[in-house]
Amino acid sequence: MGIYIPFIITVSYMVIAVILGYSAGKGRNMDDAEEWGVGSRSMGPIMMYLLIGAGGVSAYTFMGSPGWAFSKGVPVLYVVIYLTYMAIVAWYFGPKVWELGKKYNHVTQSAAISDRYESKQLGGLASIVTSIGILAYAILQTTGAAYILNVMSYGLIPTWVGVFISLGVISIYLYKSGLKAIGVTNAFQGGLMLVVSWFVGLWATHQFTGGYSFRPIFERVKADIPEFMTLPGALGDMNVTFWTTSILISIFSIWQTHWIQWMGANSKKSIKRAATLLPTFYIVLIPMIVVGFIGIFMYPNLANPDTVAIQMAVDNMPVIVAGLLGAGTLAAAMSSSEPCIHATALSYSKDVLQPLLKWDDDTAGKWTRRLIFPIMVFIIAPISIMEPASLVYILLIGYGFIGQAFPAIVGMFFWPRATKQGTFWGLFGGFIVTVLFSFVYPHPLGVHAGIWGLLVNMSVFVTVSLMTKPASRETIERFFPDMVDELYEEDTPTNTIEAK
Repeated sequence: MGIYIPFIITVSYMVIAVILGYSAGKGRNMDDAEEWGVGSRSMGPIMMYLLIGAGGVSAYTFMGSPGWAFSKGVPVLYVVIYLTYMAIVAWYFGPKVWELGKKYNHVTQSAAISDRYESKQLGGLASIVTSIGILAYAILQTTGAAYILNVMSYGLIPTWVGVFISLGVISIYLYKSGLKAIGVTNAFQGGLMLVVSWFVGLWATHQFTGGYSFRPIFERVKADIPEFMTLPGALGDMNVTFWTTSILISIFSIWQTHWIQWMGANSKKSIKRAATLLPTFYIVLIPMIVVGFIGIFMYPNLANPDTVAIQMAVDNMPVIVAGLLGAGTLAAAMSSSEPCIHATALSYSKDVLQPLLKWDDDTAGKWTRRLIFPIMVFIIAPISIMEPASLVYILLIGYGFIGQAFPAIVGMFFWPRATKQGTFWGLFGGFIVTVLFSFVYPHPLGVHAGIWGLLVNMSVFVTVSLMTKPASRETIERFFPDMVDELYEEDTPTNTIEAK
């Protein structure tokens, strides 16, 4: 019976999450997209800190990052770097996005794109392209959650059953309470992750070295296997170019999920305060990376690197600690999967199906939360069960698609001359190139496929925009009140052509 204590602790976490998430939306009309989607824009700085922080810290923190440290070495640090840059992006763009959304009633990134470029088709295309990356992330988290349930139950729960259990649990409170459920459960999950990661990291370090300093571990890695301490890493598959461009595409990727989370804040100040504190949340990664380095010596023949931390906990740690790690890892996976499913359902309903099927707002609101079920059953579950690649690599591929919305965002905040034709064809071209260079000719010259896509995207975006007419004066005046006169003095009907 004692060996199942970690599994019981892990399952107990799921029960608590359901109770908290289900109760979060009590007494509210969740058939309203504003309420279900952005929680009526009511979250303060602490809730925003936990919402964004726990959403960004996912299954790869407890499985993927120790897995990469175990199998590749220092290439894993790309995660630490890009998360830091993402906090800067949140600090800069978050308040701008919030102000725009509150003023013009946007709830999604694609809705803002549709409004800025006066094109529902462009908003729909942006929704579909970026959802590929977001759904890849949800698949990563679901795969991680299934691993946990499988290991903690000593194989009693097969991976495919674990996929449906984790998605089933999320669906209960996500359907009931929307973004409110994500906020409340993330607060619980975030606190659990911080405590568990440092407890496990320090415990493993003490068992391995007799002290609590990480230094002896890195010194031994440097002495015994120095290839783990430099690029391209122990496997030789993460050269400087790919490592750098992987960070770059991550920085340019402003997620639909983050956009919606920013919309849920009660003020611009709340977003800035939360973003300022965000790097303190990301220290959760450090002890788990150390655990991966310890695993190099303890499990030299481990078949699946992503399971190194969990395997170490099950084999060596007290059952309570192993159970807490299982719960923390499951919390990380679920806290990151929820916003991806939520954002995709919200955007598909508001940006794709509503204009396509001519739904009114009430109909779109009712269907928004119902869409989480087909997204889970027909997209996330089957691909998660196939387990197509390592956890971190799935994440890397996903960023290539999310980053293709970056030129549209540049045209929303900085360049009034950007047109719907330039943005549409740039996005379309970037998407095609990213697909080809992700799956057919992977990462030519060692450059991330998403960067190739973005180069083509930006070139087409600028060229076609300069050849076509800008948005109407009324729209430009709403988005760029200080630049409208300058734009329309320079732009005349004789130097533009229609292109669609």
